[in-house]
Amino acid sequence: MNFLDGSLFPENQDKLVITAAPYGPEWIPSDFPEDIPVSMEAQIQKAVDCYNAGATVLHLHVRELDGKGSKRLSKFNELIAGVRKAVPDMIIQVGGSISFAPETDGAAAKWLSDDTRHMLAELDPKPDQVTVTVNTSQMNVVEQMDVEDIAGTSLAEPDNNRAYANMVVPSTPSFFEEHVRRLTKAGIQSAFQFYNINSFETVERLIRRGVYKGPLVCNWVAIGGGMDQPTVYSLSNFLRAIPDGTMLTVESSMRNVLPINMMGLAMGLHVRCGIEDNLWNQSRTAKMTTVQQIEQLVRISREFGREVATGKEARKICKIGVFYETVEETLAANGFAPNAKGRQQGFLRKAA
Repeated sequence: MNFLDGSLFPENQDKLVITAAPYGPEWIPSDFPEDIPVSMEAQIQKAVDCYNAGATVLHLHVRELDGKGSKRLSKFNELIAGVRKAVPDMIIQVGGSISFAPETDGAAAKWLSDDTRHMLAELDPKPDQVTVTVNTSQMNVVEQMDVEDIAGTSLAEPDNNRAYANMVVPSTPSFFEEHVRRLTKAGIQSAFQFYNINSFETVERLIRRGVYKGPLVCNWVAIGGGMDQPTVYSLSNFLRAIPDGTMLTVESSMRNVLPINMMGLAMGLHVRCGIEDNLWNQSRTAKMTTVQQIEQLVRISREFGREVATGKEARKICKIGVFYETVEETLAANGFAPNAKGRQQGFLRKAA
């Protein structure tokens, strides 16, 4: 991604797209009862509140009435239908893990089987996006959390903490290539989760081989524990690799969320917040609801002079519903160099 003279001026940047992650499947309702919705009506209303505050992408997980993360696709269908009716312009982004929350105390925190995750392409009504992880990785979500971040919460319980510390994201080529094909066939955008440059490079190869033919819409996930480090050096190194046509949202954890979002906001990137990522204000003197976190980013962005996208504008920026016919069109639209003619592309390209 290139930064030229004037790249830091808001008039030369897209309007800000804010992703809200308000459902926080790693928490239980008692961790933050004021802001963790449980009933279906409350979960739908949470989406409405986030949209009204300025968020135009909803990162969606679902809870059962007992407060645990739901693994039932029927519950996802119900929530998607409710959100679609209540806020039709909001981009619905289903978390591709479905739910990695342990079902019982001390149980392993793990993602569901490939076959189950593939069924996200069959959701009805269909979401706009499903997050796609690429390459199997450690996902120790507590590695960079301070003791004070989780004090008094379920993540401070030794067995639960150990389960999340040892969580692994399973994503082999046999899964993610098939998953991308199924999502594309259903007209659902793949929202790639990039944990480092390696995962981006794999997606570039998918594009060059014609496995994925759509816009490069992605998150840079800087939470440590197998993902990138939340520093300006890691971010700038990642930005050097990705092409100018990328729609990139920055994502971090706990009190790293706001500073990473401020970096992204200033550079013309897009941001994500919510209790799935962070519970606290910057002084850790009080918890912040997802809506409060959104409102904070809206204030900062407007002070900077960068307007916040409406739902319709966010859909255009994310290129919802856009797919391409050929590899060459996909490469050009995303700002990649074309495939070199006559060069050995390898067995995988020929097989694809």
